[in-house]
Amino acid sequence: MKIGELAALSGATTKTIRFYEQVGVLPEPERTAGGYRDYGPESVDRLRFVRCAQEAGLPLREVRQILAVHDRGEAPCGHVRDLLGERLDRIRAQIAELVALETRVVSLLDRKPDEHDTTAVCWILETDE
Repeated sequence: MKIGELAALSGATTKTIRFYEQVGVLPEPERTAGGYRDYGPESVDRLRFVRCAQEAGLPLREVRQILAVHDRGEAPCGHVRDLLGERLDRIRAQIAELVALETRVVSLLDRKPDEHDTTAVCWILETDE
């Protein structure tokens, strides 16, 4: 199938498909006598897998690793489980940082003006509680 057909079936743009070839996520397809890319049906599944992996927050570098394991004929599920576990740890750390930041901003907004300090740029940020 041509690149436009693959794009329609997979939900990816032709530009994305070319980029995935460039970075090694999608193997370069055979070419027709006229020089057009000729993708097999497995390309649709591969692109869908890439989209699912990215929706789970995995960067293309890690997606490429998973696909390399698969392309060697091995089951990458253990590797995927490890990657997703690491991703979950990073998400939880980000959530904790955001909760701490939220608490700090709320406490700043709850401050009352200090009428005695006229040298400060803004009493909200410069006055200790």
